[in-house]
Amino acid sequence: MKANIMKKFLLALLFVPVTVFASGAALHLDRAPDIQGDQPALQNGAKLFVNYCLNCHGLSFMRYNRLTELGLTDQQVRENLMFTADKIGEQMRVAARPAEQKKWFGVMPPDLSLVARARASEHGSGADWLYTYLRSFYRDDQRPTGWNNAIFPNVGMPHILWELQGQQALNHETHKLDLAVPGQLSTTEYDKQVGDLVGFLVWAGEPAAGFRRHLGYVVLGFLVILFGVSYALKKAYWKDIK
Repeated sequence: MKANIMKKFLLALLFVPVTVFASGAALHLDRAPDIQGDQPALQNGAKLFVNYCLNCHGLSFMRYNRLTELGLTDQQVRENLMFTADKIGEQMRVAARPAEQKKWFGVMPPDLSLVARARASEHGSGADWLYTYLRSFYRDDQRPTGWNNAIFPNVGMPHILWELQGQQALNHETHKLDLAVPGQLSTTEYDKQVGDLVGFLVWAGEPAAGFRRHLGYVVLGFLVILFGVSYALKKAYWKDIK
């Protein structure tokens, strides 16, 4: 009995990559705006994450005090962003217990620390996937939450930003999304908010990326100068030698 179950499990694993590849073949992702280095936009993304996402999804690899790298002070973080911890050095975890989340949702919502990296694929970057995903929810009465997603069919997550975006409907003839009920923001404004949120998730996955990029430019500049000095020394050393 156990042997048969194991065989079925292994066969399922073999077919998973094929299924994923086939389902993603026609996937189109919109390009996410690059806001790395734009501190006001990243601060807004952090605010959106804390207010809309942190109820269910944590950033266990991120500590609140690292938000000061976005130009915020410790006091600003404590007063405006720190709702699930007592000390600023604590991790950005959800307040709900894992057992409670599993009871409510049937499965624990994933941690989003590395979601931008995890969603990277041949179709585009993880940022592109997240940016498209958060703009592709539509009303579906057949789903338990009342929501579905054009690039993540039968998604279990409800549309947490629906008040901002409004309610979209899927046109089954054109397979496009139409805005059926406007939200608090215009389409352009909503796209900007999603871009800031996605940009923050990209930053949270690798906060030191900006420093490393800057350090790389410094090293390259140093090597260019060193090459020039070395070439000048070489010419001065060999000028009298024929």
